[in-house]
Amino acid sequence: MAEIIVGGVIEKEGKFLLVQEAKEKCKGKWNLPAGRLESKETIFEGAKREILEETGCKVELIGLLQIANIVSENDVFMSIVFSTKMIDENIKFDKKEILDVKWFTYEELLNMKNQLRAYDWTINSIQTLIENKAVDINILKIIKEEKKKLC
Repeated sequence: MAEIIVGGVIEKEGKFLLVQEAKEKCKGKWNLPAGRLESKETIFEGAKREILEETGCKVELIGLLQIANIVSENDVFMSIVFSTKMIDENIKFDKKEILDVKWFTYEELLNMKNQLRAYDWTINSIQTLIENKAVDINILKIIKEEKKKLC
């Protein structure tokens, strides 16, 4: 099965907002706010929705930080991580899905190898932001075509 994961890095005053997973397979692990793209949703809509659902924060997507391909025994994932600009910070979340939402410094995250759900994915995304190497978001185009024209 193939899935697309979308999310973003939220930065404020040198700290980064992460969510603590409640799902049994990764319970207690910290992660960037991200999740599965839904049917009939653009990657942009999906990333903003996932961030809002997991943190309560409304954001504007401003850059592309990372595209990754993850292949496991039974699944294939494509992940897209955006840099964001906070529009409305209103921390709230569904406790069935997220245990906690917390701000971390980059130095704290570097020392959380066993506590992050996807250490390299998280650190690489944040490092790209810190180094000001985000790619212009306009590189990702939405092509509007009628479904019946797709072959």
